[in-house]
Amino acid sequence: MINLMTMNLQLKSNFKYSLLVPTSMGVRITPVNGQPVHCSDTFKMQATSAETNVASIPAFLGMPVKVLTTFVKGSPVAQFIKSNLKGRHIDFEGPEVEQGGPWGYRHQFNIADSGFGARGPRVQNDRAGEVGRTLNVKDFDLDRIFGDEGVQVVHLSGLIAALSPDTGNFCLELARAAKKFGTKISFDLNYRASFWKGCEQRLSDIFSEIASLSDILVGNEEDFQLCLGIDGPDAGGKGILDKIESFKGMIENVKRKYPNTSVFATTLRQVTDSNTHLWGAIMLAGNQWCFIEPREIHVLDRIGGGDGFVGGLLYGILKGWEPELCARFGWASGALATTFVTDYAQPADEDMVWSVWEGNARVKR
Repeated sequence: MINLMTMNLQLKSNFKYSLLVPTSMGVRITPVNGQPVHCSDTFKMQATSAETNVASIPAFLGMPVKVLTTFVKGSPVAQFIKSNLKGRHIDFEGPEVEQGGPWGYRHQFNIADSGFGARGPRVQNDRAGEVGRTLNVKDFDLDRIFGDEGVQVVHLSGLIAALSPDTGNFCLELARAAKKFGTKISFDLNYRASFWKGCEQRLSDIFSEIASLSDILVGNEEDFQLCLGIDGPDAGGKGILDKIESFKGMIENVKRKYPNTSVFATTLRQVTDSNTHLWGAIMLAGNQWCFIEPREIHVLDRIGGGDGFVGGLLYGILKGWEPELCARFGWASGALATTFVTDYAQPADEDMVWSVWEGNARVKR
């Protein structure tokens, strides 16, 4: 067995935070009882972002976690978000930005139903005036954060890197500072076509440099192909099991292009219906393949499943576990996330996650 701690992933010993994530916080409003948006009049609101979905796994399991973000000054939505982060045991830091009138800045709204059975989920992102697009390196003391406080792993997301020129430069400077201070870098590519439109060359350059600095790279077939220009399998077509060798070939291509990266991972998902998925994962750690054959999971709400996988994977790496255990815990954390109405899993303890892996849904008294 190979220990991730021996594969150029030796973690800082003097640190205040296990995990640091930059993010743009927003809210999601979801119809109750699994109904579609267009015929609902009662909605649940929650604070959300893909990056805090990741951070929630180690935070709920007792690790010190910090978020770098921006808030709208005096906004009740900003206060709602801050209270939620505190409830998730997550520290936060970031400037308060003046709203600038009714057509100024605000926190993004994500309007989404969960789908049910044959009816798939529908999501509408309303990001006009998003305050997170102002994330700027000048607002943060990176020497203090990485040097004085100390961070074991910084997790970067392609969603944030692609939001604006400021956020792209911010993520790049975070990666450079992390490398300077010996903090390990995790990068989830998270390609979004609407974010890349008209910015292809700028974003390609930023993503390529961040990937070259990263110790852990995560993405699906579309992410690796469209963000990094790596050949891989088509997103549709054949069943997921028929494409495993193509997925492995894609990861090997990524490794050849970015040889300094130690861990590569991708989730495998095949949707039977909104509430039944086949869920698996592939990870390459050094030269060791970890393959979790897709198996059936029952889904309450699919949003955040991939983020849960990354959160569980990083938790295992931070704990110094063997690669196979990290991959299994990531798989189970992602599956667990799909059983929550929040976008993020809230594990009570490690045993709750391992019970998902073991398929043990019996009552625990």
